[in-house]
Amino acid sequence: MSNAVDWRKRFFPIWVGQAFSLLGSQLVQFALVWWLTQATGSATVLATASMVALIPNIVLGPITGTYVDRWNRRWVMMLADGGIAVATLGLMVLYLLGAMHPWQVYVILFVRALGGNFHWPAMQASTSLMVPKEHLSRVAGLNQMLQGAMNIVAPPLGALLIALLPMHGVLAIDVLTAMMAILPLALTTIPQPARRASNGEAGHLASVVQDVREALQYLRGWPGLLLVGIMAVLFNMAFQPTISLMPILVSKYFGGDAHQLGWIESAFGLGTVAGGLLLGVWGGFRRRVVTSLSGLIGMGLAAILVGLTPQGAFPLAIAGTFVAGFMMPMANGPLFASVQAIVAPEMQGRIFNLMGAAAFAAAPLGLAIAGPVADLFGANTWFVIGGLACLALALGALTRPELMHLEDHQAFREALGQDEKVEEATGIE
Repeated sequence: MSNAVDWRKRFFPIWVGQAFSLLGSQLVQFALVWWLTQATGSATVLATASMVALIPNIVLGPITGTYVDRWNRRWVMMLADGGIAVATLGLMVLYLLGAMHPWQVYVILFVRALGGNFHWPAMQASTSLMVPKEHLSRVAGLNQMLQGAMNIVAPPLGALLIALLPMHGVLAIDVLTAMMAILPLALTTIPQPARRASNGEAGHLASVVQDVREALQYLRGWPGLLLVGIMAVLFNMAFQPTISLMPILVSKYFGGDAHQLGWIESAFGLGTVAGGLLLGVWGGFRRRVVTSLSGLIGMGLAAILVGLTPQGAFPLAIAGTFVAGFMMPMANGPLFASVQAIVAPEMQGRIFNLMGAAAFAAAPLGLAIAGPVADLFGANTWFVIGGLACLALALGALTRPELMHLEDHQAFREALGQDEKVEEATGIE
C-alpha cells in the first residue's frame, strides 16, 4: 500500500475491539456452562449444550458463507456482535425476573454460535483486504496468540467473576465488550471485494444454492486448496479427541486430580501464546506451507511424547503438551494466511465456512472413534494414534506438489482475474 502505516491504523482498532469481544464471549460461555452444571448437575444437559453450539457451524456454515460474500462485511460483523449482545441482554432480563431455564440457555448458545458463524468468516475475509499479503502470517500468529491467551485467562477470570458478581453482572460484561467491538467497526471503513451483478430476488434460494455450488467448484478446481480442506478434516478427526480426552488421561493414566489437569491445560495455553507470539514477530518461512507442515510435525511428535510418557513422569507430559500448544499456531496460522492471500476476496466467506463446516463435522466423528479406543486401550493410546496421524498427514503433504506450490498457482489466479480484483478492492499492491 502507499503508506505502510495506514493498514495498521485501520486494522488494529478493529482487532483490539474483537479481542475484547472474544474475552466477553469466553467469560459468558464459562458462566453459562457453570450455571447449567449447578442448575441441573446433568452430563446430558452439558452434552446437549455442546451439540447445540455446534449445529450452526456444521449445518448452516456453507449457507452463511454465501451471505458473507454478498453483504457488506463490516455490517455483517456489526450485526453479528449486536445480535449476540441483544440475545445476552434478553437472557440477563430473564435471570433478573427469575425465569431463566436451561432451554433458554440452549437458545442463547445457538444464537451466539450462529452470530459467530457469520462473524468469523467476515473477519477472516476482511483481514485479507486490510492487511498486506506479506504481513498475513504475522497477523495469523497474533490471532493464535490471542486465542491461547483467552484459554489461559478466561476460566480463572470467569470463576472469579462468578464469585464476585451475580449472573446478570457477568452477562452485562458481554454486552459491554460487544459494544467495544462494534464502535471501531462503526468508525472504520473496510474495503469490499468486487461483486458480480445480482440476478434479482426472485430466484434468491436458487442463487444461494448456486453460490454454494460455485464455492464447491472453486475448491474442486484447485487441487492444492482442496487438499488443505481435506487435511483440516483429517487433522480434526485425529487431534481434536486428544484435547477432549485430556481429563481422562490425567485422572486415569497419571492418577492426577483437577490441579494436575489445570497444570497441563495451562501448559497448552502458554505454549499457544508463545508460539503465536513467535509467529507474529517472525512471520514464518517464505513458503507458508513449510511453516504449517513443520508445525504439524511438531504437534504429532509432541502428542506421541505425551502418549508414551511413563505414568510416573507427569512433568514430561506437561512439557509435551506445551510443545503441542507451541506448534499449533505454526500449523494453523500460515494456512489461514495462505487462504487469505490466494483465494479471491469475493469467495473467501464461502471458502472459509465450507472448510470450517467440514472440519467441525469431523470432530464428533473423531470422538466417536477415539472414545471406544480410549476405553479399551487407555487414553494415552489415542495420543500416540493422533500423533502418528499428524506425522502421516505432514509427510504425505510433502509429496504433493499441488500443495507444496499452493501459493504459486498463478495460472489459476490469473484466469479468475484475482490479482486485479484484490488491488482494485484494497489498494494493496
